[in-house]
Amino acid sequence: MHERIEINPDIMMGKPVIRGTRIPVELLLRKLSEGASAADLLDAYPRLTTEDVHAALRYAADMLAHETILIQPAA
Repeated sequence: MHERIEINPDIMMGKPVIRGTRIPVELLLRKLSEGASAADLLDAYPRLTTEDVHAALRYAADMLAHETILIQPAA
């Protein structure tokens, strides 16, 4: 499903990373949320591709789409 994202307990303590790197998806998302552009990320991390940045965004969206929210009734 996410061919560019890898989860391996031996890499970054099992956090999702861009396959073949130690670059966590979380780091890319955080940088983007702080105003970095995809071009900024590609400059900062030469092993990244535009497709990797898009894969990180897709991965985050997919994780949120499958999130279960439990609502407790008001007391």
